[in-house]
Amino acid sequence: MRKNYDAFLDNEDEQGIDMTPMLDIVFIMLIFFIVTTSFVRESGIEVNKPQASTAKSKKKVNIIIGIKKSGEIWIDKHPVDIRAVRTTVERLHADTPEGTVIITADKKAQTGVLVSVMDQVKLAGIDKISIGANSDAQ
Repeated sequence: MRKNYDAFLDNEDEQGIDMTPMLDIVFIMLIFFIVTTSFVRESGIEVNKPQASTAKSKKKVNIIIGIKKSGEIWIDKHPVDIRAVRTTVERLHADTPEGTVIITADKKAQTGVLVSVMDQVKLAGIDKISIGANSDAQ
């Protein structure tokens, strides 16, 4: 009788649940979600944006174009010539086609530069263009 009881205890120790496969799956899912998230690109410059009472925050932005008061254009932390804006935006838009473009121009930047950049973005085939501004309700 004692022999059967010892055999029962040995079998009970072996009946645990192995958690290793579940942990492997959790880590694989974590890596998948990290890789598939979209990262926000910055224009690479600090711009003194104008105030607007109707300014709203956009969550899904993938291309930010910055225009300095001197007229310099920055995309993805690199200065870009006005003639290269279209091709640069087309390349970035191919990576994230559902994204929008936000143009953040300095208060003292010339309107002509802003209009030229907007024209180049439209020629790149993007209709979702926003102008960056600070909200009055801060």
